[in-house]
Amino acid sequence: MLFHVRMDVSLPHDMEPNDRAELVRAEKERALELQKLGVWPHLWRVVGQYSNISVFDVPSNDELHAFLSSLPLWEYMRVQVTPLATHPSDLAAQS
Repeated sequence: MLFHVRMDVSLPHDMEPNDRAELVRAEKERALELQKLGVWPHLWRVVGQYSNISVFDVPSNDELHAFLSSLPLWEYMRVQVTPLATHPSDLAAQS
């Protein structure tokens, strides 16, 4: 199943710089791991915001939740998920 996921991150302004740097490093490491597993095939930054738009390819809602909640920045995120279905006018789907 494909899911469109928007993640908006809001870190506390008073977070210790070293803690912030470690959290961001761990987030990048986990994101790369999930991309290499093939469950996070698309990741785009939203210009001018600490946000991203992603596509996840996982078998179920529960698995998506498990992957998202495994992200180190999870507790600082607002996440919006939209399940996706093939569109009948999609040229790629017709081949």
